[in-house]
Amino acid sequence: MDSINGKNQKRDKWGSKLGFILAAAGSAVGLGNLWKFPYSAGANGGGAFVMIYFLFLITIGFPLMLAAITLGRKTQLSAVGAYRSIKKKWAFVGGLGVICGFFILAMYSTVGGWVIYYVIKALTGGLSSKDPQVLGKIFGGFITSPGISVAYQGLFLLLTLLIVLKGISSGIERASKIMMPALFVIMVIIAIRALTLEGAYEGIKFLLVPDFSKINMSVIVNALGQVFFSLSIGMGVMVTYGSYFDRESNLLEAGTSIPMLDTIVAILAGLATLPAVFALGFEASAGPGLMFVTLPAVFSNMAFGNVFCILFFILVLFAALTSSISMLEVCVSYFVDEKNGDRIKSSIIIAIVIFMMGVPATLSMGPWSDLTILGNLNFFDFYDKLTSNILLTSGGLLLSIFVGWVWGADKAIEEIERNGIKFKLAPIWKFLIKFIVPPAVSIVLFNSFKEVITSIM
Repeated sequence: MDSINGKNQKRDKWGSKLGFILAAAGSAVGLGNLWKFPYSAGANGGGAFVMIYFLFLITIGFPLMLAAITLGRKTQLSAVGAYRSIKKKWAFVGGLGVICGFFILAMYSTVGGWVIYYVIKALTGGLSSKDPQVLGKIFGGFITSPGISVAYQGLFLLLTLLIVLKGISSGIERASKIMMPALFVIMVIIAIRALTLEGAYEGIKFLLVPDFSKINMSVIVNALGQVFFSLSIGMGVMVTYGSYFDRESNLLEAGTSIPMLDTIVAILAGLATLPAVFALGFEASAGPGLMFVTLPAVFSNMAFGNVFCILFFILVLFAALTSSISMLEVCVSYFVDEKNGDRIKSSIIIAIVIFMMGVPATLSMGPWSDLTILGNLNFFDFYDKLTSNILLTSGGLLLSIFVGWVWGADKAIEEIERNGIKFKLAPIWKFLIKFIVPPAVSIVLFNSFKEVITSIM
C-alpha cells in the first residue's frame, strides 16, 4: 500500500490481528514488567505505587496507546513520517522517539546481556545458593568483568538483530507468536508456586493494599515513568507498529488489549516475586538487584527451585527480546521509510551504533563506575533517567497535544470508527487526550526536570 505522502515503497504488514496484538503486547511486556515493576513497587511503597500506576494507566496510558496506533494506521508511516505527513513542523516529535529508541535499547541491551548470562547460569546450576551474599558476589563479579559483560550485551543485540532482519510478518510477528504464549504460561506457573508459599500473604498485601502515607511526588513520578516505560509510549513504537496495521483492522480491540495484557503481566510479575520475597524473609526494596540476587536465593529456598529459576530467566529473556525488537524496529523503520535505506544494511549499522552506545552503560557497572553525568549518575542510570523520566514522558506529552489539538481528536475518532466500528467512549477519550493527559504529564515532567536539576546542584 502506498504511504500517505506518496512514496511508492512497499511496506510489510502484520499477517493477522492476533499477530499484531501479540507483537505490540510483547513490546509493552518486557523488562519494564518483569525487572522494573516488582523492584519499583518494592521501593515505592507497594500498593500505593500500584494504585497510582493503575490510575495513570487508565487516564493516560490507554488514551495515548490508542492515539499512537491510530496515528500510525492513518498515515501508514513510521514515527517521523507520521507526524510530518499531518503537520510538517511536528516531525521532530517522531525524531525524539527515534533518539529515545537508541538510548533505551543501549541501556536495555546491558540488562538483556545479564539475562542471557543468568539463563546459562541457571541451566548449569550456578545459581543454586541460598545465600544472597554469595549470589551478590556472582552478580557483582559478572557486571564488573568488562570483557564478559560487554560480550553478553553484544549477544543480546545480535539475537534482537536476527529477528528484526526477517521483517514484520516473518520476523517480529512470528517470534512474538511463539514467545508471548510461552511467556504467559511460564509466568502463571511461577506465580502459582510463589502464592502457595507459607507467609506469601504479606507479600500480596504489600503489593495490592495501598499505604497512603507512602505517596509523595517521587512515587507519582516513578509510577508515570513506569507506565511510559512499560507500554512503550512516547518513543514511537506504537506509531510504527500501528503503521503496519491494515485499514480494516479494529483499533479499539488492539488499543485495549495491549494495556490489559501488559498490566496482567506486571501484576503477575509482582505476584511471582514479592510474595516469595516476603515469605522467605528477603528485602522487597532490593532495587535492580531484586531479580539477579534476591530471586535466585528465593528460588533456592523452594522445592524444585532450580527448575523454577530456569523457567523464570527464560521467561525474562523472552520478554526482553519481544521489547528490544520493537525498539530496534523504530530506529530501522525511520531509515527505511524516510531515507530509503536498505532494511538489512540499516538494521546492521543501527545495531552496531546501539552496541557502541551501550558499552558505556555496561562498563558503568564496573571499570567506569566512577564516571558520572549530571552530578552523581553513572552512564546506566543516566540512560534510565533520560529515557524513562524525560524523553518518554516528553514524547507522550507531545503525542497527546498533537493528536488532541493539531491533528484533532475528532479526526482521530473518524479513523478509529472506520468500517462501521462504534467508539462508545469517544467523548471520554476526547476529553482525556485534550484536557487531562497534557496537564497531568506536564506536572510530572516538570518534577522530573526538577529532580535532575536538584541532583546536579
